[in-house]
Parts: sequence; C-alpha cells; structure tokens
Amino acid sequence: MTRGDEAAAAGRWERLFADLEAQLAAGNAADARWDVAELTRAERARVGLADRLRASTGRRLRVVTTDAGTFEGEVVDAAAQWLLLALGAGRTALVVVAALGAVEGLGPHVAPPAGRSESALGLGHALRALARDRATVTVHVRGAVLAGRLERVGADHLDLMPATGPARAVCVPFDVLQAVVSR
Repeated sequence: MTRGDEAAAAGRWERLFADLEAQLAAGNAADARWDVAELTRAERARVGLADRLRASTGRRLRVVTTDAGTFEGEVVDAAAQWLLLALGAGRTALVVVAALGAVEGLGPHVAPPAGRSESALGLGHALRALARDRATVTVHVRGAVLAGRLERVGADHLDLMPATGPARAVCVPFDVLQAVVSR
C-alpha cells in the first residue's frame, strides 16, 4: 500500500469515527430530552389540585361546583379540603374542594407541599372561624340552600341556626356541604 492509499484509508477511518461519534452524541442528546420529558411527566403526575389552588392566592378564579352553582372571585386562601374566595362587596365563599366540578383560571404553578400545621387546617377549622365571627351565611348543600348563622362545628358536621322560621338548629353533614357564603 502506498502512502497515498494509507492516507486515504486513515481519512476514511477518521470520517467513520467522526460519524459514529456524531451519531452517539445525537443519541445521547435525544435520550437526555426524553429523560427530561419523562421526569417532567412524572413530576406533574404527583401534583394535587390543592397544591395548585394554594399557589393561586391572589388570582381570580371561576369555580363550578357539582350542585351549588358557580362562584367567581379572588383566591384568599386554600387548603386540602377548602378554597376561600373573595367574591366582592365584602362577601366570601368557602368552597369545599370535594364539591368542585371545574376550575377556570388556574395557573400552572404549584405550591410547595403543605407543612404540618397547614395540613391540619381542615374544613372544620375554616368553618369554626365563621362560627366564631357569628357571620350570617348561606350554606349550599346538595339540592338545597340554607341561610342563617353557624352555631357549632363538629368533626364532620355543622349546626346552622336558620335566619327565619323556628329557632331550631339544622344539622348539615360535611359530606353534603358544597359551599358557605358569608355576607
């Protein structure tokens, strides 16, 4: 083999190795993109609605409940079991998260996981604050709307003293509660 043939053969090998290295680099880049996409999907799969609601404080949302209709307002606060909206004119709506049918205007952001004390703020805690304030409320339950004042809040129910009619408290289990609107 002559020197020219040797140089040509060496050039072919260099081009072959360069091509293989380029293919390997392209494959590694594709694998990295796939890994990032897969990790992103896996991370999104762990996001709960309550985390997105908590991240929406200050944002205007329109929420549709399964039975109580639609509420539109600015998110004041949120927890795993409830969402507090400022409706305007001094009115607020405490909406039960389990009663949500749809949420419009929710951003893509996610709040960090709730801390121990924040996780402990269940529906009962929020309702007890309304009872403590002696606020006049409208209670939306499946198939009915009741007006009055929250008298007491138990572990899984509330007692509502009606605004009109006989002075007999109405017991409402949390399971049927959709929203509580304060005036």
